[in-house]
Amino acid sequence: MKNVLTIAGSDPSGGAGIQADLKTFAALGVYGMSIITAVTAQNTLGVNLVAEISQEMVKAQIDSIFCDIRVDAVKIGMVSNPGIISQIALSLQEWKATNIVLDPVMYSKNGYPLLQPEAVAALKTELLPMARVCTPNLSEVGVLLGQAVIDKENMELAARELFALGLESVLIKGGHLENAADDVFYDGAKMIWFMSPNVNQKNTHGTGCTLSSAIAAHLALGYDLTNAVEKSKGYITGAIENAFPLGKGIGPLHHFYRWF
Repeated sequence: MKNVLTIAGSDPSGGAGIQADLKTFAALGVYGMSIITAVTAQNTLGVNLVAEISQEMVKAQIDSIFCDIRVDAVKIGMVSNPGIISQIALSLQEWKATNIVLDPVMYSKNGYPLLQPEAVAALKTELLPMARVCTPNLSEVGVLLGQAVIDKENMELAARELFALGLESVLIKGGHLENAADDVFYDGAKMIWFMSPNVNQKNTHGTGCTLSSAIAAHLALGYDLTNAVEKSKGYITGAIENAFPLGKGIGPLHHFYRWF
């Protein structure tokens, strides 16, 4: 059994955050563990309030896992302030963590800020260089690079700029493109497009969390980066196609669609 750790915020409605990550790990056959960085009050309508966990508690959680259990991959999601970011970077360096997948979560679907503006610099300088792959969407790329990215040509240029910040590879998600949901992967040597049509589906809560967790799971299982991304892209497409209504807003993906 491969063991995968998620470091992220909690979603009590179960559609995103560590809840989505753990479902993804289970669906893909790896053992999931979690470090909570923040507790959110949210549902299918959006995020209403966030309470951050202390740096000391984040450190203690990480130490408690690594001192006892082998960790084959790490997914990093919501890390809202510079102090938490610095602590995660320091702890993962101390424990020599590998196969780190960084999902630079910045806003909820209803626009609630999940990454403080002053934390962007820390994310870029401390966590990005540790990542085996970073998985921003178009709006997150815009914040990281300080420029709008709106089409596929811009996505390729942005991938090169993000790669230059020191990470091993980048996957820019094109789910917000006008007529497609194409993603571009770049590792300094090859630029690969993963193509898929837009799925006519409103229930997409937790899409970014699920994709990054799937990549971490596949890396833990021994796949190389491009195969891990390809398999994860296939999994997330099926999970979106089989998503279901829940509550009064944007429902979750179906993480276990292959079995039910």
